[in-house]
Amino acid sequence: MNFTQKPIISLLSSWQHTLQLFGVDQVAAKKAFTHLTEAYSNPNRHYHTLKHIAYVLSTIETLQAYTQDLAAIQLAAWFHDVVYDTQAKDNEEKSANYACELLSNLGIPASTIAHVTHLILSTKYHQAVVDDYDSQVLLDADLAILAANPVYYREYVQAIRQEYAWVSEVEYITGRRQVLERFLQRSQIYFTDFMFEVAEQFARANLKAEIYILDNWESQRK
Repeated sequence: MNFTQKPIISLLSSWQHTLQLFGVDQVAAKKAFTHLTEAYSNPNRHYHTLKHIAYVLSTIETLQAYTQDLAAIQLAAWFHDVVYDTQAKDNEEKSANYACELLSNLGIPASTIAHVTHLILSTKYHQAVVDDYDSQVLLDADLAILAANPVYYREYVQAIRQEYAWVSEVEYITGRRQVLERFLQRSQIYFTDFMFEVAEQFARANLKAEIYILDNWESQRK
């Protein structure tokens, strides 16, 4: 078994384990998994790949004490970026629709599907109300990369830039800076107590460091 096969096998096991809770046939589960892996393996993706999904799922496991419906959050994690086009503004809606159709075909209860689609849509603006604990967990897991060590954070930044390769340098810097500033302007980036305690300061340091680099690049051009 080579290195690239290991995470796929681990992810397949995780996917099957979640679907077993709903009595989904293993053959159907594996077929659906193939569709998901193909979507996340699109060559235009550099950050929003299976590696990102694995990272989100791992963080959800860490935060499961805060969850109300762990299986729904795990399913939402799988689908939240299944449709990803950096030139579109409706990726979350299309991802939610994709999840709805696929999960319906697998016989997942309508109530669970409704919750999954709600969770996916919450990632559009990364906002969750006070008592929406499942959305809070998914959002914290999705943004966990912001608190990564500086080496991994730089890799994340480079991968995001690659996904927006069609955007000019000046436009990208302006847009990216706005995104980073919006997160810094929040009273807190993370919702769960755990992530706020262990990750908030690191995330803010990474965001500020990236803004400094962006500003420095702009000043060098002038």
